[in-house]
Amino acid sequence: PRSRLRAFESWMREHGVVCSDALRLDASEAGGVYVRALAALREGDVVATIPRRACLTPRTSGAAAAIKDAQLGGTLALAVAVMYERARGADSPWHDYLRLIPDCEPVPLVWPEDEAARLLAGTELDKTVKQDREFLCEDWKECIEPLISSGELGVKPDDLSLEKYFAAKSLLSSRSFRIDKYHGSGMVPLADLFNHKTDGEHVHFTKSDASDSDEEEDGDDQSNTDLDEEGDDDQNNVELVEEEDGDDQSNASADEQSTVENSTANPSGEGSNDEDLEMIIVREANPGDEVYNTYGTMGNAALLHRYGFTELDNPYDIVNIDLTLVTKWCSSKYSHRYAKARVSLWHMLGYSGCTSEDAEYFEISYDGEPQLELLILLYIIFLEPEVYDKLVCVSEDLVGDDDQDDEQDTIDSFAKVVKVTRPAKNGVEKLPDVKKLLQSEGIGSALASIADIRESLYGSSTLKDDEEKLRACSPVGERSIYHSLVLRVSERKILGRLRKHASSWPKTKKRKHT
Repeated sequence: PRSRLRAFESWMREHGVVCSDALRLDASEAGGVYVRALAALREGDVVATIPRRACLTPRTSGAAAAIKDAQLGGTLALAVAVMYERARGADSPWHDYLRLIPDCEPVPLVWPEDEAARLLAGTELDKTVKQDREFLCEDWKECIEPLISSGELGVKPDDLSLEKYFAAKSLLSSRSFRIDKYHGSGMVPLADLFNHKTDGEHVHFTKSDASDSDEEEDGDDQSNTDLDEEGDDDQNNVELVEEEDGDDQSNASADEQSTVENSTANPSGEGSNDEDLEMIIVREANPGDEVYNTYGTMGNAALLHRYGFTELDNPYDIVNIDLTLVTKWCSSKYSHRYAKARVSLWHMLGYSGCTSEDAEYFEISYDGEPQLELLILLYIIFLEPEVYDKLVCVSEDLVGDDDQDDEQDTIDSFAKVVKVTRPAKNGVEKLPDVKKLLQSEGIGSALASIADIRESLYGSSTLKDDEEKLRACSPVGERSIYHSLVLRVSERKILGRLRKHASSWPKTKKRKHT
């Protein structure tokens, strides 16, 4: 690593990449690279500048013409650019940069398929990684196989193999950045060497020209481009899709196609902005400190999926409970017809859980707090038949025109339901605290049962078994086992907090017989 570091430092000087003398690039014991401070760093210091022409993008790559001819866009185009430049070896302008970074990142996508299925069973990534493989195999067959057959790139077929495609996608998930509208996403040498630390970053990646700021969808330049680029940044909604605006990569939009119009003969091109990219200090660091970037506030499921690592005691961890699991519990307690009718009324009243492409689910927060909509569903499930029938009759009148944008909106909506299901006596009884109605003994017992069903997905091992395995596991030598255990243990602890949370709710007082 040290010899590759010296070659990369020479490469930076040749390509106009400036790294402050207050920073030092070092090799870690595990063979990676990290950045540490040699001098005190103060807020506002610019510690690195990177010309856009030094970035590896579909526009700057030698494969630009072939990418344009194949009408590829988004990260699919960037993956082809990375594979092509790797295949060129020493002839690539980015050779010394590509030698420094690994061939692939240790994300679950590149784990052996049977190992990923075994280690991730029951976790938030169980189905996600399987879907990743399916989608990427389809992409490769539809878009990259024809490129291989055409021979236009002049590289060996193995250089664009499915395995190499997976490897390139793993690099993009953890190392690429959104540069601007012209270049799209790209590999930004030096910027990708700063490791992540949740809520502890020292630097931010930014543009020196404010004209690009309106091109960022969320204004957060720190989050590297990842496998899950569409939609929101929900840390557990991590299905793999291709492009930020949802366009299919094999049928690129006008914006996507515009990112591949230029070749390396004119890497700036009409409409591009070649102002330098910058790394700016946003938190002070002392000499000797490692200097961190941040990829955003993510739970371990998203960190492992996108970047290949986890963090112990990550406060952004959550657990999802699928609506189908709640329906399964309700069907076992009552009947399938009963469960279907209660869920239908819940939806009719304007409620829903979180949604992904093919699922509806509820989030359980790190401290074990269940999503409010789940509690409301359980309240409706426990309604007596005559009260349920009454609520069905007036349900259309209870649905407002406004969306339920926050918790207070949901509570206000539920208050209308309460007025129907618990009418005031003589018109003078004060409406009860609606949140307390959702913390009944029955709902608490239901949550405990649902938590048990959710935990059964992990298999026969217990939380104690997993904790013992984690303590004995090496994060370096057994990386995939270690990080999957961190994820499992965290999720199971959250389910334990959910049970504890629900058990603390008031018990129904039993009447004394005289």
